Amino acid sequence: MKRLLIAVFFVLVSINVTLIVAQTMSNEFYDLAKIRSGIQNKRISSTDTTGGNADYIPHILPGEKRIIANINGSGVINHIWITIAPGPDKLMRNDIIIRMYWDGNTFPSVESPIGPFFGQGWNEQYSYNSFPIIAGPGNGTGLNCYFAMPFAKGARIEIENQNDIPIDHLYFNIDYVQMDKISKDMGRFHAWYNHELTEALPEGETEWNLVGQQKANKTGKDNYIFADIKGKGHFVGINYYIHCPSPIWYGEGDDMWFIDGEKIPSIVGTGTEDLFNTSWSPKELFSSPYFGYPRVNNDMGWLGRTHVYRFFISDPVFFDKSLKATIEHGHDNNLTLDLASVAYWYQSEATAIPLAPTKEMRQPKPLINFLDVHRWRHEWRKSKGSKSTLWGNE
Repeated sequence: MKRLLIAVFFVLVSINVTLIVAQTMSNEFYDLAKIRSGIQNKRISSTDTTGGNADYIPHILPGEKRIIANINGSGVINHIWITIAPGPDKLMRNDIIIRMYWDGNTFPSVESPIGPFFGQGWNEQYSYNSFPIIAGPGNGTGLNCYFAMPFAKGARIEIENQNDIPIDHLYFNIDYVQMDKISKDMGRFHAWYNHELTEALPEGETEWNLVGQQKANKTGKDNYIFADIKGKGHFVGINYYIHCPSPIWYGEGDDMWFIDGEKIPSIVGTGTEDLFNTSWSPKELFSSPYFGYPRVNNDMGWLGRTHVYRFFISDPVFFDKSLKATIEHGHDNNLTLDLASVAYWYQSEATAIPLAPTKEMRQPKPLINFLDVHRWRHEWRKSKGSKSTLWGNE
């Protein structure tokens, strides 16, 4: 009897371990093995319907909006691929807007400049390789998104050209599956672009106590906001673009998450690089499925542009009523930074997102160069009496 009980115990332990392993392994492979019925694969593309090789939409004029997908019924968009000509040297991808509308709504649930949405900051192009979004190869020219985008009553995707010159060629594939109905528990995909030139403290940029005493920040007042959501859902990712006009480390700012109307955040981080799963003020190119640094500055210190990302695929941030997700710009918001972000999340139903920054508001700030640094030095020398042997750290 004792041996039987031991045997039963080990069988139960084995079953439990198997279940735990099955639950913790990637669901994608389990879903991939399922055989389904009643699903049709569809594609909307810029293919040349004459059978020729002009597989693009030509001449989207300045100020013109063009609907590139208008789908009826229910289904799930599971892949978007886009490439554009001319390149960023002539056509600013920060001024090409992509919008997505779900379930017949007149308001978009996705609105972003196309470059930042696909992991390309400012008006630059570079390779970017994450789990749900990829730009490349060809130095970031192939823009891909694999986020699932369900809809029950239709889907519409729109491109707007806010440049002063035409989009000569827009190539795209939008792959989706159509079915009689989707599961009621499938949320709607949302994405929102924000941009802000943040303000330093009145007493100055006091980072690391170099020019003044740092203060505490417990409430998140004046934090940069990268998500401001009303409704029920879960947050799944962010592309975060930082332009720092100073050599000082930009990343002492903590992330603070206000869930369901909290006045004091229940989730508080330990630094910008920590939110993005890295450490010790990195400036190293790095890519992984869930987080990385696809663009880092090559100037002195942390002067210049940096792009970091994190996707909460295995660890979404859940909310029932609202989510306000924020981050300090320097400790206690003491730094002037040019910040932009694209946040990605799912909600129980399609909702309107906050107004996006205008073309004028989101213009990238110019790069600081060695000439500017020399001018700083000149003003510093004057403040020290213009002594002829001043070195620089007096």
